[in-house]
Amino acid sequence: MASSLGPTLRLFTAGKRLMISLLATGETRLRLAVLELEEERARLVTLLLLSGLSLILLLLGLGALTTLVIVIFWESHRLTAIAASAAVLLLSGIGVAAWVMRLARRRTLLASTLTHLATDRELLEYRRDT
Repeated sequence: MASSLGPTLRLFTAGKRLMISLLATGETRLRLAVLELEEERARLVTLLLLSGLSLILLLLGLGALTTLVIVIFWESHRLTAIAASAAVLLLSGIGVAAWVMRLARRRTLLASTLTHLATDRELLEYRRDT
């Protein structure tokens, strides 16, 4: 009876160590994910504030530049100056919108966490195969 208790106890001990190891790995990955989310939130707030400020300054500058161009050509080519200014502003707006859409499609959220989880999965599959 004492000999049957030994292997069973060792099996439970090994299972317990495995669960502790899995929980520790999961906790590490969760902490990494939380840290990345906090960094991403801070980066997003900074980007929103700076982009708002730059948008306001750009709009003021473009308004002043458009007014200057129209005033310069008021006597000779006022309609051409207005049309050219509008075309430049519209084309610039379309170009910036396309650039923003391309930037928005890039994945940066939890990239490090996903990389570590993929590495963990590969290591587990490699150990299972060998």
